[in-house]
Amino acid sequence: MDQLMNTFKLLSDETRLRMLVLLFQEELCVCELSGILEAPQPRISRNLAKLKDLNIVNDQRKERFIFYSYVSQDPLMSEILKSILGNLDAYPQLKTDCAKLADKERYLPQNCNTCTTKE
Repeated sequence: MDQLMNTFKLLSDETRLRMLVLLFQEELCVCELSGILEAPQPRISRNLAKLKDLNIVNDQRKERFIFYSYVSQDPLMSEILKSILGNLDAYPQLKTDCAKLADKERYLPQNCNTCTTKE
């Protein structure tokens, strides 16, 4: 029962839900998520940290950037996200977010301090 409650708690936060819908489709860095969602970087980073702690997303360094991807093994969460993506017309904000994925690179600055690792 705890797993079920945790799944719905995670999805009840608008920012986390929007992030998960995007990350379910493809990997993104903090700057891309921040740009697509038009949300401040600290809010994105805070939510990514929570999702990472719960093993829902994973991070991977690629060149100068850290990209996050959906890795949850929770079948309920995956089914919910698939259902949302299959019915995007019912969710205008999520549909807008998904449409912005095509231009995700425009949100990736040349020297993004929030996406790069310290060397």
